[in-house]
Amino acid sequence: MSETTATRPAPKPNVYVDTSPFWEAAARKELVLQQCQDTGRFQHYPRPVSLYTGSRNLAWKPVSGRGTIYTHTTVRIPGPGMEGRIPLPVATVELDEGVRMIVNIVESDPEAIKVGARVEVAWDPLEDGNFYPAFKLV
Repeated sequence: MSETTATRPAPKPNVYVDTSPFWEAAARKELVLQQCQDTGRFQHYPRPVSLYTGSRNLAWKPVSGRGTIYTHTTVRIPGPGMEGRIPLPVATVELDEGVRMIVNIVESDPEAIKVGARVEVAWDPLEDGNFYPAFKLV
């Protein structure tokens, strides 16, 4: 199998929620998530209302970009947009701020990926030149 570095298709921003703060921060390689201003708790994926209160009192705030692998798997069957990316480690990461994200694991030995392993944000290039948060082992 040839070694190629493929980029992923870019998600469509602002379809249901204004996600421009997320994309602007990602362009700077900074991870921001929605935070409920009533409870101080973060949520991901972006929504128009707080998961915790139902209010629209949300703000985009920086997070540490560090966390722990909660669970993981490896995708071995190619699908659309995955050309050159198989095998692709995928994990649910619990950020230090308490929110979970489903992410790709990059720049890491797939055999070293374990539940409980510490990770930090890395940036996966998208085909449109932007970046999307992925994680790597630390």
